[in-house]
Amino acid sequence: MSQNSRAQLAQQIIDAGRFLYSRGWSPATSSNYSVRLSNATALLTVSGKHKGELTAEDVLAVDWQGQSLEQGKKPSAETLLHTQLYQWRDSLGAVLHTHSVDACVLSMLVTDDHIALHGYELQKALEGFGTHEATVLVPIFDNDQNIPRLAEQVQQWLDTHPECVGYLIRGHGLYTWGAQMSDALRQIEAFECMFACELKLRALRK
Repeated sequence: MSQNSRAQLAQQIIDAGRFLYSRGWSPATSSNYSVRLSNATALLTVSGKHKGELTAEDVLAVDWQGQSLEQGKKPSAETLLHTQLYQWRDSLGAVLHTHSVDACVLSMLVTDDHIALHGYELQKALEGFGTHEATVLVPIFDNDQNIPRLAEQVQQWLDTHPECVGYLIRGHGLYTWGAQMSDALRQIEAFECMFACELKLRALRK
């Protein structure tokens, strides 16, 4: 891939960071974002950077094993959760992980291993869901510092739920993805709106 193409992809990550930070979905140094760089590599945010202030130096190339391909740059501890998705589905071009208040709180409130979203018009903004009458299952995984173990749990769900377009890590945040960065950003917005609705419904039903 040409340097210009790499620069354009890096700019997509930078722009996404500014947008997601402005919405309060990626506070401080939380979150990580990536785009597919080739059939065996991805471009990912480096560890510990403020996502609203990213520069071209704050992204690095990694292989599918999550290893940095750029000397002196450290990838996120959660890199394998990105590269896993690119290997699972060749059509994926971007993966976003955010830490919004609503996603974290909702994942802590729900004691089941998933949340079922149903009846929302915004479900149609998710890839593969063309009607509000469908049910969107969003799995919730317990937070785990053992990323390979967490990745295995995620893969087990994906193997049995190939329609999955996002998942939550309890008390941690949302992962979603798309063919392009714009698709992943659209799904972040849709999920965040539905998560906010779910929290309000739970409060009103008490």
